[in-house]
Parts: sequence; C-alpha cells; structure tokens
Amino acid sequence: MKAYEKLLLENKGWAAEQVEKDPEFFDRLAHLQTPEFLWIGCSDSRVPANEITGTQPGEIFVHRNIANLVINTDVNLLSVLEYAVVHLKVRHVIVCGHYGCGGVKAATTTTDYKQVLNMWLRNIKDVYRLHKDELDAIKDEEPRLDRLTELNVQEQVMNLAKTSIIQKAWAERQAPHLHGWVYGLKDGIIKPVFEMEAGTHIDPLYEYDQS
Repeated sequence: MKAYEKLLLENKGWAAEQVEKDPEFFDRLAHLQTPEFLWIGCSDSRVPANEITGTQPGEIFVHRNIANLVINTDVNLLSVLEYAVVHLKVRHVIVCGHYGCGGVKAATTTTDYKQVLNMWLRNIKDVYRLHKDELDAIKDEEPRLDRLTELNVQEQVMNLAKTSIIQKAWAERQAPHLHGWVYGLKDGIIKPVFEMEAGTHIDPLYEYDQS
C-alpha cells in the first residue's frame, strides 16, 4: 500500500466512526460554519489547531504558514483575516507559535535558503533586530530561541492590530480580541504570552481614521 493510499483508507475509517457516534455529524457540518476563533498558526505538522485545543471541525477557522507570520503584503493571510473578521465575525484571533520552531531557528543563521525562503525568514530577522539587546543577553541558544519565538508571536499580534481590517472591526463591534500563544512540543501545553483587547491604541502612525 502506498503512503497516500493509507491516508485515504484512514479517512474512510474516520468518517465511518464519526457517523457511528453522531449520525447527523456531516449534515450539520455541511450547513453550518460559525467559528468564534481565527487561528493563525505554524505549518509545522506537529501543531494541529483542532487537536491541541480539543475543538471540533467548524469551531476554529485556520490559516497556517511558516512561523505563523502576519505580513502586510501577504494577500493569502489578509483574505483569510478579512473573511474571518468581516463575514464570519470571529470574536478572537489567535496567533500561535511553538517552541522548537524550525523557521525561527533558521532566521537566526546566515544560511542562504535561496530567494523565497530568505524573503520570508527576513521578517523574523526583523523581530530579532527589534529585540536584539534582550535576545543577545541570553547566552544559551535554546532559551534564546524560545524567547525569540515568544517575541515573534507578540510582533505578529501587533501586525494584526496595524491592519485596517482589525481596526475597522474594533470601531464597529469592539471585536475581535487578539491573542498571542506559544505551544510547547515537549509538554503539549499552550502558553499565553501577549494579549490585545479590542480597541487597544497603538502607535498613532498605524491607526487609520475610522470617521
């Protein structure tokens, strides 16, 4: 059996199990999507949003990319954000990184990962530059990378707050709240590291006129 065929077989088993437990499961799922949360996470296969939060399909709207970045020119991310905030009217947006992130570690090196990855990882290098004094004071690599992971999440939450999508929703319905979390691969526990309540003021240079 080929590897991909095993996935299809497992899918059939999973679907049958869901129907056995709840005969209306797929009918209900097909007609309803009212998630309260948008999850912006890392593409790492070890960090699946539904499994680590114990939620069911339909409860979390998910976007994933390398190192959970919020980049103001990423049309993919921004289209997900706009759909979730404007149309699904999520109440919370969560940026969730994870300790042991390969993207974060790669960004601290001078390795040439060629054009596209270099461009992507440059955003994490910028986070390091912003917090260089704090990070350089941490002599051991693992805790330094852990702290960079937390600071990267914090900066991505700030990048969310800088978007007109979020600011317009804050002005109109006092939501969504923004959350920065980090997942521990070693213990499976999520650590909240940064929060922004709806309507939080940021540097006025980034605040759009909502009048």
